[in-house]
Amino acid sequence: MNAPLGTLDRPNSYIGRSVSRPNAKRLLAGRGRYVTDLVLPRMLHAAFLRSPYAHARIVSIDVAEARAMPGVRLIATGADLAKLCKPWSGTLDHFKGMKSAPQLPLPLEEVLWAGQAVVAVVADTRAQAEDAAEAIAVEFEELAPVVDVDAAREPDADRAAVAVPDNLCFGSRLDTGGIDEIFAGAAHVVEEEFHFGRHTAVTLEPRAILADWDASEGKLTVHHATQTPYQFQDLYSRHYGIPEASVRVVAPDIGGSFGMKLHVYHEDMAVVGLSMLCGRPVKFVADRIESFVSDIHARDHRVRARMALDAEGTILAMDVDDVTAIGPFSTYPRTSAVEGNQVIRLMGAPYRFDSYRAELSVVFQNKVQTSQYRAVGHPIACAVTERLVDMAAARAGFDPVSLRERNLIPDDAYPCTSPTGYQFEALSHRKSLARLKTLMGYDALRAEQAALRQHGIHRGIGIASFVEISNPSPAFYGIGGARISAQDGAVLAVTPSGEVRCQISVTEQGQGTETIIGQIVADQLGIAREQVRVITGDTENTPHGGATWACRGAGIGGETALQAARKLRDNVLSLAATILQARPGDLDMRDGVVVDRLSGMERISLAEIARIAYFRSDTLPKDASAQLTVAHHHAPQGYPFAFTNGVQGCHVELDVETGFVKILKHWVVEDCGRIINPLLVDEQVRGGVVQGLGAAFFEECRYDENGQLTNGSLADYLVPMACEMPDIVIAHIETPTADTALGAKGCGEAGTAAASAAALNAVNDAMAPFGASIAQIPMTPTRLLRALGTI
Repeated sequence: MNAPLGTLDRPNSYIGRSVSRPNAKRLLAGRGRYVTDLVLPRMLHAAFLRSPYAHARIVSIDVAEARAMPGVRLIATGADLAKLCKPWSGTLDHFKGMKSAPQLPLPLEEVLWAGQAVVAVVADTRAQAEDAAEAIAVEFEELAPVVDVDAAREPDADRAAVAVPDNLCFGSRLDTGGIDEIFAGAAHVVEEEFHFGRHTAVTLEPRAILADWDASEGKLTVHHATQTPYQFQDLYSRHYGIPEASVRVVAPDIGGSFGMKLHVYHEDMAVVGLSMLCGRPVKFVADRIESFVSDIHARDHRVRARMALDAEGTILAMDVDDVTAIGPFSTYPRTSAVEGNQVIRLMGAPYRFDSYRAELSVVFQNKVQTSQYRAVGHPIACAVTERLVDMAAARAGFDPVSLRERNLIPDDAYPCTSPTGYQFEALSHRKSLARLKTLMGYDALRAEQAALRQHGIHRGIGIASFVEISNPSPAFYGIGGARISAQDGAVLAVTPSGEVRCQISVTEQGQGTETIIGQIVADQLGIAREQVRVITGDTENTPHGGATWACRGAGIGGETALQAARKLRDNVLSLAATILQARPGDLDMRDGVVVDRLSGMERISLAEIARIAYFRSDTLPKDASAQLTVAHHHAPQGYPFAFTNGVQGCHVELDVETGFVKILKHWVVEDCGRIINPLLVDEQVRGGVVQGLGAAFFEECRYDENGQLTNGSLADYLVPMACEMPDIVIAHIETPTADTALGAKGCGEAGTAAASAAALNAVNDAMAPFGASIAQIPMTPTRLLRALGTI
């Protein structure tokens, strides 16, 4: 295939042709010499020319100068890649009326945000590709950018993309009825308008991809820093017309993701096409500047909410309007509507009340796309709910903890259904709050706070209860037509040496997936953890599954491993019984040895069983089953989600003269069901808390009126540092889910879910003596001084 704007211009005429790699050395150059560079084609590097405008029409592209530059192998535009790749659109069937502009790897006529990749350059080195990209001349006709969410919803508003009729991507409404009457008759009503700033993942490792198209075999191999190799195997297959079995995606351990590496990015899709055009492996790694203008953003919400209570302080109803901006299109294939949908459905989740109304508007604008990110929607729903609860406590004359004790769903009230429609199996809100109160020394902290205020020291205490979604079933994505699996698969095999190999579909991003899977397998088989090798992240070598997202690694992947290990254990004991002429029920596995169940007497080692099965099966009876490899798949069958819960406390000190906040301490009581590895759970929670506090005080992607990102580098975009973080004290309640034998739920998003809410309440508590309040995240010193009225 040849690109209309490019030439491969190779010094060796064979490179890039459809040459079978096993036979490549047979090609001779001159007299009997091997052409060794045909065996492993040299990897090329991609760089992209990006749009300087938030919204513009592409008038012309001139690549003549760039094409002639050293090392350049290919220049491709949107038209070149459109010949190979089918367009995609980020909608789900169960979000009725949702719309989004079709997308291609590179745009054909219109750019939709500042930083969008417009032209691709492939060269021998990344530096050469970047130099050539700078030499490309693109003429743009600037169009009016859509920036403000309210202006975007006006009937005559400019459109963020020509391909959509208006700027409303999706709208939804929930209403139990009679809300206005309840508010009209309520003894207490509190209301607020909340603003949540955009932020982005800033992962330790940026997005990276290496695509290798082998035309001789019609096979695509992609090494991809992603959470979900199976999702991308399907997407590359369908959009590039390659049989799924001929697409291999390898997802090694990656340096962080937080949901950011779940989504389809234009550059990643482009790199696959570039490899097909070049016939060579092509690599792209986003640098930090590119990451800020291409990685998904999140949390761009404006929420107006109110809460009604009776004279005794009982919550009666909530009324919510959420407007969220998502960029110029909905991400694919998970969509950008999921976060807003979870915001309105998680409102008030910890509390017992029956009446609820919510309006959701998901709005297009010419900024970087937003989508699912750690604790999708949870921090917004939690911050709004918990701030209103604190405001209600002040209005009704209650201590914040006392009002929560009055209104939290009782631990013996489950199962129950929230007024938003979520079904809760079993949670522990009241037990968690009681544990937190003791852990914090709450009453002593309040006494200390009052004493310090007499000396001009202003400290605040914030509490936030939360509910977290984990273990999602097909009701999450499959119901909407997305080919995103809710099940996981595992293949377990005893090796001839008596060790165990576990190939499993969940993946590793640093959260310890491989560790807990190995623990579960070892525990169920009765062998040492060191005897289990866990293999993840390769569509060629692991069974298909959902991989790791939405806190499903332990709850679904772990259950898959547990059930597979039980099957394998049964097979091992059955074979051992045959060899020993015993009954399987009389045997057990301990420390890698089959023993007598009652006496514990050692009978035969796992290694010896494997030796006989693999090398001396002739010594076994003809009807013996020497099956030392098993496969198992598991998907949630009970509740649509396994909800977790907990409560967090935050203690801060506010300098009212500078607006700076010192976070003194943070506490978490968390209930993720069965705990498999306490250290991993605690560190996942701590990491989540840091991310939530980063949102509360530091992180924000800021744009000007022209849709230009004004702080798109680590020199200007603030992330939380170790010196700014407090001690984080963690305790646990365990309420296992009955949907699985393992009983595990998720824990990866719990810390993020409520940290910013607890911090928001703590800062407002510190400002209370001044009659001031803030309802905007992040709470920067400037915003706090403005709230205090000093600037």
